[in-house]
Amino acid sequence: MDTQQNTALTRALAEVPGPLPTSGVIHISLPHTDRFTVVGNHLAQHPHLSCTAVGIAVRIQSLPQGTEVSIKALAARCQEGEKRIAAALRELEAHGYLQRFRHRLPGERVITRTLFCNQPAALVHPCRPAAEVRPRPAAPAPVRVPAVIPVQAPAPEAAPVAPPVSVPPTTPSAPLFVPRVPPPTAPKTPRRPLPQPSELTPELGRAATALLSDLHRHAPQFALSEADVHRLVPGVAAWLEREARPVAIRRALTDDPPHPLKHPAKLLTYRLTELLPPAPPGVDDLAALARPRVTVTPFQTCDDCDRAFRSPAPGHCRDCRAEHAEHVEHAEHAEHAQAAAA
Repeated sequence: MDTQQNTALTRALAEVPGPLPTSGVIHISLPHTDRFTVVGNHLAQHPHLSCTAVGIAVRIQSLPQGTEVSIKALAARCQEGEKRIAAALRELEAHGYLQRFRHRLPGERVITRTLFCNQPAALVHPCRPAAEVRPRPAAPAPVRVPAVIPVQAPAPEAAPVAPPVSVPPTTPSAPLFVPRVPPPTAPKTPRRPLPQPSELTPELGRAATALLSDLHRHAPQFALSEADVHRLVPGVAAWLEREARPVAIRRALTDDPPHPLKHPAKLLTYRLTELLPPAPPGVDDLAALARPRVTVTPFQTCDDCDRAFRSPAPGHCRDCRAEHAEHVEHAEHAEHAQAAAA
């Protein structure tokens, strides 16, 4: 058997068209006549899907309509456990290949429906350019959920087959596949304008022009034209007005540029706008930071007993105030008693 298999592989290898590669895999592609499934390279070579998720997707795509694809059902068909299958299904759901939603039957029973799309990118961008569109005969619009769903119960062979259950088509509340990337025709967010100084003085203008004209000495890829320098001067002047040092500005503008740098002026415009430092604090702001947060009540000396106590103003301590109030109360009682006797 081993000799026959090697001979068959050698014969098939000799029939491979074109020169064979010097390294790597050699494909022997034989046409399928039955029991095959077409899988796109967008799934087989997906850069963000694990091999388990790709294998589960191929297994689901090869199953016929109406086959149960729950976690337990897939675990019974595959060698992977339920945890790995559940993680793979979450990956497929995150990338648009799988969609699960709740569906309510007429008898108040809620079931989970699973939809699998073999090419989710075609749902996001279904339209083709006008040059590629060919006239086709009119056909009814396809529905996402069929009106009649055959229910295959795992019953013995002698048991009668359950009749099809009629389910009215329902539209899920959320779209089946939500595009993760906005289409090219979507409106773009307007860019923030280049920062401007409160007053572009001649000194600020000369300093900003000198800094921009000298950038190519420190970073050769930042060779600017006279028009670019004139347009970027207000942005650099705004940085200088906020007390940014020229060395710090040069480092922020030229540090770690992309390779190759095609448009240095656009990169400088973006960095001048997005990396603008905050305005320096004023005198009042620094004074507020220097103030104590807790007000300390000073010590005072009692005018009667010379005892120290805390009070915002000088006077008597608490005991002396209580004693004075008691004397006043006794004097008032004595006056009332004398007035009553008279």
